[in-house]
Amino acid sequence: MSRFLQLHLLTEYPISNPNRDDLGRPKTAHIGGELRQRISSQALKRAIRTHDAFRSALEGHTGQRTQRMGEQIIDHLTAKGVEPARASEIARQIVPVFGKLDDKKKPELARTAQLAFVSPDERAAALDLAERVLAGEELPKEKDLARLVMRQADGAVDIAMFGRMLADNADLNRDAAVQVAHAFTVNRVVVEDDFYTAVDDLKEKAEDAGAGFVGEAGFGAGLYYLYICVNRPLLVENLAGDRQLAARGLEALVRAASTAVPSGKINSFANHARAKYVLAERGDAQPVNLAGAFTIPVRGPDLVGEAVGRLEAERRGFARSYGIEADGEIRLHVGSETGATIDQVAAFASGGL
Repeated sequence: MSRFLQLHLLTEYPISNPNRDDLGRPKTAHIGGELRQRISSQALKRAIRTHDAFRSALEGHTGQRTQRMGEQIIDHLTAKGVEPARASEIARQIVPVFGKLDDKKKPELARTAQLAFVSPDERAAALDLAERVLAGEELPKEKDLARLVMRQADGAVDIAMFGRMLADNADLNRDAAVQVAHAFTVNRVVVEDDFYTAVDDLKEKAEDAGAGFVGEAGFGAGLYYLYICVNRPLLVENLAGDRQLAARGLEALVRAASTAVPSGKINSFANHARAKYVLAERGDAQPVNLAGAFTIPVRGPDLVGEAVGRLEAERRGFARSYGIEADGEIRLHVGSETGATIDQVAAFASGGL
């Protein structure tokens, strides 16, 4: 089995603000002394794992990141006729396996202070345990309780791919099998401001002509480079050796990474985008992020064509200098007569597992 799957994607975003900073403006980074628009790794991973191409392909095998497992337990018990106070009491006994209880607001809901990434099996185990406690069964000790509910080998592909960290129980952490870089525009970007107004439809003509609301929103546009690296044996290990599920996960990852975009301001900009170029490669050599191909910004006018040329040249340079040989590679290139389809790239990603 080839150890690494590497994905290099070029996706052209129209005028948009897909990932905002604390001021509501597009996230940026200075690369090669030039300003670029940026999408964080966290935003990309959420867009991927919540995308229909990912979730529908892996139905029943995706987790939930939440602070509200207590409410899940309470709702489950009250639906069976249990009094809310008793349901809350039981939930508060079980929920600490997911994280420290947050008693600052609405302690009766048994929410955790931190988010926990919970698999379907773990959710089912917590609900089953709640029913057993209701029937009079005593809870095991804290460590045993954690192992009973938070299982090491579960069937949640997104947890296996992106890992999880439980601050209060490091034994149940999961090393991520998939690394996702921050995406950035290969071209220089000038972030501009859109000044907009909202009109009060019921305002009479005789009144002042002013708007009901005024505001401004930052935006930019460009061709983003995204790099993803998958440790395929670790993915299989995280899924308790289920190679078939790992293969389904890799195919879903390719499809979602090529089509998913963060939802930030999407209703204002309709920035639905798909990758115009995908280079996928398998091999055992140390992975190489090819972001250096764009230290000097691409200036166009053919952004995609020039970026593809730069990316391929950077890859050939590393291969020649370090003697890197891939076990296989495949390319999707929108507009090319010889480019592969997304189905072929997905099948390549899971090949040989």
